[in-house]
Amino acid sequence: MRLISLDHVVLTVHDVERTSRFYQDVLGMEEIIFGGGRRALHFGQQKLNLQPLDADHSPIAQEQVPGTADLCFLVESLDAAIARLSAASVTIVEGPVFRTGASSPILSVYINDPDGNLIELSQPQDVVIASDERVDVKSSENKRPKSNR
Repeated sequence: MRLISLDHVVLTVHDVERTSRFYQDVLGMEEIIFGGGRRALHFGQQKLNLQPLDADHSPIAQEQVPGTADLCFLVESLDAAIARLSAASVTIVEGPVFRTGASSPILSVYINDPDGNLIELSQPQDVVIASDERVDVKSSENKRPKSNR
């Protein structure tokens, strides 16, 4: 088996309406309705399913606890994200700070959603990361070093 992508995440929330409004108004996600009136927030090729704390469908995770997620979303411009957060009176709890993303270094700010989930908004940094490959000194004496560009 080879995993290819993350499709969606389910957030257990106290108030689906309030959470949906936050993700739409502050982060610009689009609400969609699916499967028996369930609500999700769509962005790019992913979505966040919103599940009320008293969900009665199955299967569901063993423990349903709002506010335990830590999510990182990539943004085109961290400056634009900070401006949007400021306009929406959303407090930045940390940042901007440099972090390590899945594909590159990132510059991030952290906020909390209405349930206390930690939301990281990150702008990928345009840098080249050197390989961690070890080179045998004897076999590389007569070879030019490889460029990492």
